[in-house]
Amino acid sequence: MDKELRLKELRIGDRARVLGFTEGGKAYRRKLLSMGLTPGAELSVTRVAPMGDPVEIRVRGFALSLRKDEADALSVEKLP
Repeated sequence: MDKELRLKELRIGDRARVLGFTEGGKAYRRKLLSMGLTPGAELSVTRVAPMGDPVEIRVRGFALSLRKDEADALSVEKLP
């Protein structure tokens, strides 16, 4: 298993699996869960804005844009 990363550390085209949520991400946890970002869900990074905010991911067949704070709440592992 790869090391634990934050979503903001991934680049366009990278694939990852959600491991869980960071300690500081409790405020966003319910919102992210309701959007399908549950532990074990696979995602891919499709776009990143020039300043890094927001980041667009593809998860469960739909595109989702997350702000920096929301993206930082996710703990992921990079997939090959």
